[in-house]
Amino acid sequence: MNAYDFDGTIYPSNATVSFALWCARRQPKLWVSYVPRAVKALVLNKLGKLPAYRMLREGYSFLMVVDDFDEQIERYWDKHEHRIAPWYLAQKKPDDLIISASPTCIIEPIARRLGVNCVATDYDRELGVLVNNLMYAREKARYIIDHGFPVIDHFYSDSLSDTPLALCAEHAHLVSRGASKVSDWPELDERTKAKVKKEIDTGWTIHLDE
Repeated sequence: MNAYDFDGTIYPSNATVSFALWCARRQPKLWVSYVPRAVKALVLNKLGKLPAYRMLREGYSFLMVVDDFDEQIERYWDKHEHRIAPWYLAQKKPDDLIISASPTCIIEPIARRLGVNCVATDYDRELGVLVNNLMYAREKARYIIDHGFPVIDHFYSDSLSDTPLALCAEHAHLVSRGASKVSDWPELDERTKAKVKKEIDTGWTIHLDE
């Protein structure tokens, strides 16, 4: 089994942010009710004053008020499915697993189109809360271990925050340049390990060149 992060890995941007902007262009009320709230949460997280799960919960809050969600997410993927990385499509297998911190309601439709499995963050669109899991950083590794998934042959991600899951795989690969370049997972020096630990603790994504 091969496992893949989604945002920035096999899809060149953050699908949640992209879909939020898609919805805001069609429902201008979101520019007032959602965007300031999401930006504030992002800044507070960057400053270390808001943990990852709170930031993501705020970031996903637009999903509570999107009109005709099921129609909008399908229309979004109708337009954006072509952006899936060509290198991934060339090696895609039916037992692939997409594992993503983005909400299940956004990732599941594209995983279904690709014909692969997915595990993502379970967000309750009625209550506005995260349910049971946050598929982020070490939680990805914990989920894979706790649920008895098969051995991961190859794991791909664009973020060093996924180092815990990379260590669970037989082979790990770091994706960069907008989901276009695939390299071997780097050996981390002490400085980078410290940055990775801080990133995991605060929920702010860093990459090797930062």
